[in-house]
This record gives sequence, C-alpha cells and structure tokens, in this order.
Amino acid sequence: MADKQTKQYKHISFDKVAEVYSKKAGNIGATAKALNITRSTLISWRKAFPELAEKMRDVDEALLDFSESKLLQQIDAGNITAIIFHLKTKGRSRGYVEQIDSNVNVNAFEQLMKSLPED
Repeated sequence: MADKQTKQYKHISFDKVAEVYSKKAGNIGATAKALNITRSTLISWRKAFPELAEKMRDVDEALLDFSESKLLQQIDAGNITAIIFHLKTKGRSRGYVEQIDSNVNVNAFEQLMKSLPED
C-alpha cells in the first residue's frame, strides 16, 4: 500500500517516478525499465494512486507545451509544413481541413455486372 507520509509505493517515491517519466519523455516502458519494474506494474500504480497519475499527467502536459512551443518556433521561421500542420489542426473552425472527394453515385454491383463477360 502507498505510504501517505512519504508519498511512495514500495521503495519508489511518486516524485522519483515523475522525474524518470519526464527524463524518458513520457515513455511508460522506458520509465518502468529505468525504475526496474514492469510496464504493467507502472500502469497499475498509475491507476491505483491518483496522486501519481496527476504527477504523470503534469509531465505529459509539460511535454505537450514544449512541443507546441517548438512548433510555434518553426511557424515563426516560416516552415511551411509547420504552418500547414497548425492550420489543419487548430484552424479547422476556419475551414482549414482536407477533404477527400468521393463519387457516391457509382453502383459497385452494377459496374461488376457490366465487367463480366456475357454468356
């Protein structure tokens, strides 16, 4: 069971888990390996201990913030791929979406029957 005083489980503190999780860029498997536990153990700890889950979510949010800041740097630098990506993801409400044209008037069965040789 978790020790409420030291905020740890077994011999590993929740702060240590969060620190390693951050160093491993939010990778569950790499974090578990570094802590010498199984991936499933780390996942079960995260589910069982809300405080640990919150610390791991904070790391995930910080990584996302970091990625967004790098994307914005690329946009400022004029990187057209970054600009397009940003518009496709954040600019959807303004119409920046890809559309796939498809012809729904084609009857696949009818086309198959026409392609078969006549007897």
